Amino acid sequence: MTGLPVVAVVGRPNVGKSTLFNALTRTRDALVADTPGVTRDRIYGRAEIDGRPVLLVDTGGLDNAGDQVELGAQAQTRLAIEEADVIVLLTDARAGIIPVEREIASELRQLGKSVVHAVNKTDGLDPDLALAEASELGLGELCPISASHRRGLDRLGRAVAERLPAAVDEAILPDDGLRLALIGRPNAGKSTLLNRLLGEERALATPVPGTTRDPIHATIERDGVRYHLIDTAGIRRRRGSQQGVERFSTIKALQSIEQARIVCLVCDAVEGITDQDARLAGHVIEAGRGLVIALNKWDAIGNERRHQVLVEVAERLDFARFAPVVTISALHGSGLGELTDAVEHVHESANGDLSTSALTRTLRRAVEAHPPPAIRQRTPKLRYAHSGGQFPTRIVIHGTRTEGMPDQYQRYLVNRFREAFELTGVPVRLVFREGDNPYAGRRNKLSPRQIQKRRRLKKFVQRKNRKR
Repeated sequence: MTGLPVVAVVGRPNVGKSTLFNALTRTRDALVADTPGVTRDRIYGRAEIDGRPVLLVDTGGLDNAGDQVELGAQAQTRLAIEEADVIVLLTDARAGIIPVEREIASELRQLGKSVVHAVNKTDGLDPDLALAEASELGLGELCPISASHRRGLDRLGRAVAERLPAAVDEAILPDDGLRLALIGRPNAGKSTLLNRLLGEERALATPVPGTTRDPIHATIERDGVRYHLIDTAGIRRRRGSQQGVERFSTIKALQSIEQARIVCLVCDAVEGITDQDARLAGHVIEAGRGLVIALNKWDAIGNERRHQVLVEVAERLDFARFAPVVTISALHGSGLGELTDAVEHVHESANGDLSTSALTRTLRRAVEAHPPPAIRQRTPKLRYAHSGGQFPTRIVIHGTRTEGMPDQYQRYLVNRFREAFELTGVPVRLVFREGDNPYAGRRNKLSPRQIQKRRRLKKFVQRKNRKR
């Protein structure tokens, strides 16, 4: 299937894999500590490598396993290697090459995968000496980096990008309808929901978690709207999920998010909202897709439990509060009308017309009501806004001194845009651009007399406003 290429970061414990993962994804999703072996399961994130979007995988360390837990972590790492299109082997320049890394290099050569050797913690060291010992692994080009200081990442990115498979523009799903992906933890009811929407037993639905292995594509038409549906394998991060063909499920599900335009996150109301549900919602938002949250098996819980689940949604999915929440029973078909209405509403919101004039008016009203805070003792000036694309919805704001705009003020602006344009369920990203004033050139064409006249008029208006 088409989808984002996969890049796995591997190496022995405590060489800085999670630090590199966080630096490349610009998140703090991977737990970073000085204790070896902190990362057990694979952690997935979306990153941009030299301009190419990729799925990045952080793995546990490859070392001599001391117990069953470490064996499980190493099994997860080897599965990530199998899934990857490019592998980044990370070593520690300060510790030097140790025997287990020679074994890892030998294992990678036998797989025949594209490998980039990144040598970490080279800051303050002689680069020639740091790379000399690493070169004995014989894995080709060496990239000296300092993940904690973000040094050398551009060179590493170029080396990885050269080895990525060619970008594929061909889409599996046509563009003449609404692309909807169903995602969620195993046994949340995704396949049952798909069958209910189709009105037939298209997907195998059983009480056994993990029944669905590969994404299933189907097309239906409801009330004049054509749906292209993707039912994905359940995504889980518990150890033991690597059994058999389940090992490929997570990557395919995350790639299905990329294919979709709207994503329905199916949550099990009986089990409640889990950290994994929150992580999945984060993946959808990060990919810039429209989000609808469906609380399935609503008929199987009582009123008190229903209230608890809604509280869990508010608390654990607070970052996705813009997404509509619908209660359904995929088994009995209740709530399906509300679900499709919510999906269509989010799709319309994401495809709505955001004119430059309307965006600029909204921006000016927001700034008048609450001006941006000073940045390094200088107040930013936000001049105008225009649309910068869809999925994700981007709003480009032109002005001066916008670098370092506080996150809190950006959230304020996003909320004002949401209210003005009813951007329900749509992730919104702000892009700030400096000095692109379209009227700057016109001022230079004015004569000195015209400039002086405008200044007098401006002062006159300001005095009148003060008197009012």
